[in-house]
Parts: sequence; structure tokens; C-alpha cells
Amino acid sequence: MENQTSILSNQKAVKIAGLVYLLTTGIIIAVNFGINARLMVVDNAAETAKNILANETLFRFSIVAHLIYCTGIMILLSSLYIILRPVNHAVALFATLLRFVYALVWIFIVLNFFTSLRLISSNDYLQVFETDRLQALAKVFLSGTDAYYVGLLFWSLASTVCSWLWFRSNYIPGLMAAFGLISSAWCVACTIAFIIYPDFANTVNLWWFDSPMVVFEIGLSFLLLFKGIRPAGSAQLNLPNQEKS
Repeated sequence: MENQTSILSNQKAVKIAGLVYLLTTGIIIAVNFGINARLMVVDNAAETAKNILANETLFRFSIVAHLIYCTGIMILLSSLYIILRPVNHAVALFATLLRFVYALVWIFIVLNFFTSLRLISSNDYLQVFETDRLQALAKVFLSGTDAYYVGLLFWSLASTVCSWLWFRSNYIPGLMAAFGLISSAWCVACTIAFIIYPDFANTVNLWWFDSPMVVFEIGLSFLLLFKGIRPAGSAQLNLPNQEKS
């Protein structure tokens, strides 16, 4: 009975992980490119502040969407831990902690959004500062590039560890797991190189850091949601009910 409960728990975790993978990816892409990219003008703090104040409700909606994204990451890391812990408990826990740090970094980014909004809003205690200086400071908080790549390092490390577990478990096709391992490790290497040498972005475009890993994770999410995982490995998830009892 205990084994049957564990199998059912894993089956639910597989579907939840696939669904949350897709939802969180869709949310963050839609918000960053549909809202933030429209409001934030590169190298123009005044125009950025003007856009945000003119669309403050929309900007606050993006903050809520980012918080939903953070919540989704927490659900995702829990589901992946349930799925992968039979393969190697300690390694699965390590990957979970890495994703948890990523979630914390993203919350820090959201807090920066609140700070930037406070700086450009009409607050009496900020009137001692010139408007252009407040706008410039708000733009610094809105940039978030440094925080993003710190977070990306932890996310790609987690993806690398999980891909290794996927490969060992035989839960998903080996070639797919191998692609995930290579693309995630590539993202780790690029992120470290970029943090140490910012000019590395002139050699490898920033888009190529995480794009292959994102392709893997989107493909994995569809696999988990619509097909599930193989019964190979330490937990046979698709046995008929009479064989589970």
C-alpha cells in the first residue's frame, strides 16, 4: 500500500512538473517581452520612468506575474524532487536547493521593481533629490542584469544536475537527457565566463547562453505533461493497479 501511494504521488508530480514548467516559462516570457520590454527604454532613465508612471497598473501587474512565477518555481522544484529522489536522494535535494536559491534571487529582482517604483513616484521625503537622479537610480534597480545572471547560474546548475539524474534514471529518452545535460552545462560555463569577463558577450551572444537549455526544458515539459515518464528506474510508475497492490 505504501509503494502504491508513492507511485501515485510520483504520477501526480510528473503531471504537475510538466504543467508548471510550461506555465512559468510562458508567464516569464509574456511579462518580460510583453510588458517590461515595452516600458523600459534602454539607456533612457527619464523615458522609462515616464512609461512606468503612465502605465503604473500594468507595471504592478508585471510585478504580480513575477511573484506568480516565483511561486511556480517553488512548486516545480518540489515536484522534480519527488520525481528524481528515487534516483539519488542527495543529488535531487542538491538540485532542489539550487532552484530555491534561484527563486530567492528572482524575489530580489521583484523587490527592486518595487524600489524603482517608489523612487519615481511622488513621495515627499524624496523631494530633496533631483528628479533626474531619482530616475537614474530607479533605472539601476530596473536593470536587474546582474541579479538575473546570478540567478541563471543557479538555475543552470540545477538543470545540469537534474539532467544527469534524468539520464541515469532512463525516465526520458537518453538523447533528450544528454542534450539537457550538455545545454545546461553550456549555460553554466557561459554564465561564469560572463560574470568574470563581461566582454564575453561580444564573443557569445547573451541569447545563446540559455536558449538551448530553455528548448530542452520546454520539450521536457511537454513530455512530462502529455506522455509521462518511462517505468524504468527505481519506480515503475505505469504498472496496472492490480500489479501495484
